[in-house]
Amino acid sequence: MQQQKRHPELVEGNLPVFVFPTELIFYADDQASHKQVLTLYNPYEFALKFKVLCTAPSKYAVVDATGAVKPQCCVDIVIRHRDVRACHYGVMDKFRLQVSEQSQRKALGKKEVIATLLPSAQEQQQQKQQDEEKRMKEQLVESVFFEQTSLQQVSESRSQSSGPSLLTVFLGAVCVAVLMLPTLGDLESVVPVYLHLSVNKKLVAAYVLGLLTMVILRT
Repeated sequence: MQQQKRHPELVEGNLPVFVFPTELIFYADDQASHKQVLTLYNPYEFALKFKVLCTAPSKYAVVDATGAVKPQCCVDIVIRHRDVRACHYGVMDKFRLQVSEQSQRKALGKKEVIATLLPSAQEQQQQKQQDEEKRMKEQLVESVFFEQTSLQQVSESRSQSSGPSLLTVFLGAVCVAVLMLPTLGDLESVVPVYLHLSVNKKLVAAYVLGLLTMVILRT
């Protein structure tokens, strides 16, 4: 009776498919990244068979593009990029994993995974670091301007100033501490390497400290 109730739901093609990762990134200058692994999970109480399709099959080699997954088990699907050329940089290809019950042909569910080839892993990492530093700078500047606006509103409502707020003093202390930390590449420092900061981060701290000084002098 349970089997008869389960089948009408499965044949609709809406069975959730669990795949990790959901995005594959290959780097032209990193040979190790040319081989990626997709893991297909089967959390159900019945076996599944799967099939891997691709929008650009000539660029990839898929090991075991078809197979089966036992109930509450998983399988690894190896995908290799075999056409690493500059003309393919930034092109997004798609892999589609279709699953069905072993006794049926119709797909019960599907999941798409995006694959992208990038020129350099190092350049990607540097770009992420620059974006992170830019985001940190924007957050610090917004925090300082918000604090400055709040101080102006308080000064307008009070005839006498009570001095800088604790937040302003705290931000100033943080900026001073950042400027006192060693710079990246300073081999003679006894401070741990993970506390060495880049020049850009110190410039941001100096800029914010200047804004804080202006806020304090106005109070």
